[in-house]
Amino acid sequence: MALLSILRYPDVRLHKKAKPVQVVDDRIRKLVRDMADTMYEAPGVGLAATQVDVHERVIVIDVSEEGRDLMVLINPEITWKSETIKTFEEGCLSVPGIYDEVERSERIRFKALDEKGQPYEMEAEGLLAVCVQHEMDHLDGKVFVEYLSPLKQNRIKTKMKKAERELAKA
Repeated sequence: MALLSILRYPDVRLHKKAKPVQVVDDRIRKLVRDMADTMYEAPGVGLAATQVDVHERVIVIDVSEEGRDLMVLINPEITWKSETIKTFEEGCLSVPGIYDEVERSERIRFKALDEKGQPYEMEAEGLLAVCVQHEMDHLDGKVFVEYLSPLKQNRIKTKMKKAERELAKA
């Protein structure tokens, strides 16, 4: 089990756009295992490779209560979004301790590759739909706080920088 370091907002590396995975090989499968271990340990329900400073289109998600339903999305693509928008409270492992409401499509359809490189398609709603959209934003270099007002964004940046300074002193 290898735990990876999670980048913290406002780290500029969180804004780097991830490149598609060219081949699903042992390196990518190891990345998936390490990301899953990191996500479960944090604890969280989703983690994008961008958050661990790997800029390839890889996501791990587990929205189950027991934490035994790992989903792997390699090169994910949203193929459809419902017009129905819902407001969900979101948090992020890269922005610890911060939660706020974000509007997202209530239902989505997406396609991706699994950890074996096999393509699949799936429809998602509720927490899973939110999680997929949130993690895909990371792959595109966007953090959920960017949906908030400039005032809230600045407050969060200030709070995160202060927390980073406190950590450095400890």
